[in-house]
Amino acid sequence: MAARRLIIVVGSGGVGKTTLAASLAAQSAGCDQPTLVMTFDPSIRLKDALGVGTEAQSKEVPVSLPSGGVLHAGLLDARSTFDRLVERYSEDDNARDRILNNRFYDNLSGSLSGVLEYMAVERLFEVNQTGKYHTIILDTPPTRQALDFLEAPDRIVNFLNSGALRIALKPWFDDGGHLRPTSRFGVLGRNVEAFLDRMVGLKLLRDMADFFQAFGPLFQGFEQRAIEVKKLLRSKTTTFVLVSGPARERVADTLFFARRLTESGHNLGPVIVNRVHSYGEATPEATSTASQVDGAGLISWLGCRDRRGVEELRSLMEPTHPVVAVPLLAHEPTGLQALEELGRLLHTSLVEAGDPLATSPRQ
Repeated sequence: MAARRLIIVVGSGGVGKTTLAASLAAQSAGCDQPTLVMTFDPSIRLKDALGVGTEAQSKEVPVSLPSGGVLHAGLLDARSTFDRLVERYSEDDNARDRILNNRFYDNLSGSLSGVLEYMAVERLFEVNQTGKYHTIILDTPPTRQALDFLEAPDRIVNFLNSGALRIALKPWFDDGGHLRPTSRFGVLGRNVEAFLDRMVGLKLLRDMADFFQAFGPLFQGFEQRAIEVKKLLRSKTTTFVLVSGPARERVADTLFFARRLTESGHNLGPVIVNRVHSYGEATPEATSTASQVDGAGLISWLGCRDRRGVEELRSLMEPTHPVVAVPLLAHEPTGLQALEELGRLLHTSLVEAGDPLATSPRQ
């Protein structure tokens, strides 16, 4: 049986997605619900807080919480996920090794546009199918364009169906490792081949050709998997939590992301405005005077600025997507207890906002 709740935390970089994902997971696990949090490249402090290391890249690691619950954590690694897909869809061990040991594959598995994002949802699909967890929370990759995550399955399918890929599948090299198109032109052909070798490197071209020849039989499996992943992202059991910063200049980006999510058929839940300064009494005009330019005045001004940003966002968002403000903490959570406290704070804010995400998952 698949998980009953999938929560995907999205937003631009630097807004605290990873910490909030971990705190949401800690809150869920503290309610005695089998919970998994999967994250990309968390900070060293968060790794230490969760008590996980590189072993979490290959399997889900249990983490005992101070409240008595058990949270499972996984560190998402694009290459290992890609390797597992190759092993699953390869016809035999020779075909598998031919791909995994290919030099071009080393670069492709980590640099192809959309691979990192696609492998995030691919891993989500894998663990969801196991049915081991009631709640799975995914922290999305730190991309410059956060929408890359949503477009990743389509990008992979388009790549597999591209004309360039069909050209790459043609037998360009003969058994001797020479280019077939140039071999028929004698000396001129050898000169052309030598030129290509100097400019590009025939070894690289042979590696590319060998990779695509070996990878060809896997395309159908990958394409079908990408289609299933796309369906999962639009499932009613999948909720997207959009995280934003508090400044007013973030409002336009947040609204754009929210609109893209809903227009593309994804289930948008709450919008969390993270690291909000405490609201002050002073106005920006007052704090701009010389008498107010000090530490307390600056904090007051920041609080006023953040309040205006949150209020503006609330006025523009639909009521079905409540805007929840999470205060700036004195210190980033550096332990499990701090993550649980942040999770409880976030849960309380969600309850007050009337968001169904905060509803107890016990059913």
